Amino acid sequence: MPVEAAVARTDTVRDEIAATGQIEALQSIELRPEVEGRIVGILFHEGQEVEQGVPLFQVDSTELAAQVAQLAAQRDLAQQDLARAKDLVAQNAASTADLQRAEATARGAEAQYRLQSTRLGRTTVRAPFAGVAGQRFVSLGDYVTTSTRLVSLQTVTPQRAAFQVPERYARALRPGQAVTFRVGAISGRDFVGQVDFVDPVVQLPGRTILVKARVANPQRLLQPGMFIEAHLVTAVRPRAVVIPEEAVVPLEGTNFVWVVGDGKASRRPVTLGVRTPGSVEVTSGLAAGEQVVTGGLELLFPGAPVMARVVDRRAPAAAAAH
Repeated sequence: MPVEAAVARTDTVRDEIAATGQIEALQSIELRPEVEGRIVGILFHEGQEVEQGVPLFQVDSTELAAQVAQLAAQRDLAQQDLARAKDLVAQNAASTADLQRAEATARGAEAQYRLQSTRLGRTTVRAPFAGVAGQRFVSLGDYVTTSTRLVSLQTVTPQRAAFQVPERYARALRPGQAVTFRVGAISGRDFVGQVDFVDPVVQLPGRTILVKARVANPQRLLQPGMFIEAHLVTAVRPRAVVIPEEAVVPLEGTNFVWVVGDGKASRRPVTLGVRTPGSVEVTSGLAAGEQVVTGGLELLFPGAPVMARVVDRRAPAAAAAH
């Protein structure tokens, strides 16, 4: 009986979880001032890339600068009083209590000076990290408080791919796993990332687990909010046994293949693993190098004599690669 057959081969098989999600910035904030006052300087442009520590806004500091100057004078005077008190104590012309009061006054003056100096420094609003400045919410002359939004700021590289996976995959998730994904707005381009966060809490009501992967973004192609279709690789088996999917015969809840040996066909139960287009992994029941029938299965019976013609059912590109 002439039949078509294929040789069970070894190939690299990956267990993957398919999920959808979106791109997120690694860091994203809406910047707010730490002191109240009127905006007297805007030192950037919307959409501009800024480095960490670069000044972005200037709040009116005239009053605070005057207070700092006054407190500096008081601090210097307290330091001079302290020095005189030490000299008098050394000459037994003043009591220890007088020295302690002078020391306390000097410490208080120094603390007041440092406090107001810190507030003065905060009138210059600086970028807390390197990123891209987004929309600006205030203009020159606006009076701002500590709750006023000034501008949005977010990192551009690296970015994060965030997606949800069903809770049944919880035991297979861990940091360091590879993630490949495509972006709906960028056709024909695959991106690769690495898992750096697996949420320890299952989210309701969908009972899913949030996973985030860090992705390099040197060309600034990935923008927060972009829709992605991700594939998370949970395991890699470099020498898995793979056969064409048409060789599998499902029967009464069990999968079988017809194996050719010594010119005869025998039916053998197999356990299947990962399916890929056109092929399927066999985790047990078959060894690499054995021939399985792919054409003419409907006429076979156990022990049927067959004349097998081996056909390579792989895609032309895959066959050429091998």
